[in-house]
Amino acid sequence: MNTLAPYALVLYYSQGGSTRNLAYRIAQGIEQAGLEARVRTVAPVSTGLEPRSSVPDSGDPYASLDDLQHCSALALGSPTRFGNMAAAMKYFWDGTSTLWLKGELSGKPACVFTSSGSLHGGQESTLLTMMVPLLHHGMLIVGTPYSVAELNSTTSGGTPYGPSHYAGLENQNQLSNAEQALCTAQGKRLAQLAIKLRD
Repeated sequence: MNTLAPYALVLYYSQGGSTRNLAYRIAQGIEQAGLEARVRTVAPVSTGLEPRSSVPDSGDPYASLDDLQHCSALALGSPTRFGNMAAAMKYFWDGTSTLWLKGELSGKPACVFTSSGSLHGGQESTLLTMMVPLLHHGMLIVGTPYSVAELNSTTSGGTPYGPSHYAGLENQNQLSNAEQALCTAQGKRLAQLAIKLRD
């Protein structure tokens, strides 16, 4: 029996900081809805030639399988890499088969989020393909409904598949007001569903 306090895991990979900024906005929404947000990242992919630290030099801790196993909900974020999640995040999910074999994530709600350098840089395909391993784990996908007003009016990021951000080719764009609102709304929706399922 899990005796840990319930929390939503906000798991992201970020190089320029844009996906991390989305993660923290989603975490705000989660906590506004009354659930703890545990923010974690994943290690960069190693070539095998350099030593790989189990603890980052700075920033958020690396996620463990325990973080994933015991969460009540998951928000998963990655920058777009040619219309797909970054290799570091894919590598992490490739190592979750022990959880899959036991159905540890089955029935838990999850959402996805992304950022890209260009406005149409593969955001939607990245979000859709990030859902695939979550579906294999039996997770319940939570999108962003059009009842969130900013989804109808955004001129930057934002999709019904999950929050997104148009970072610019040099990562020069800050989160727009619409992108921030969509992240907060997504975090709240995820947490509210997790609380209902837990109760």
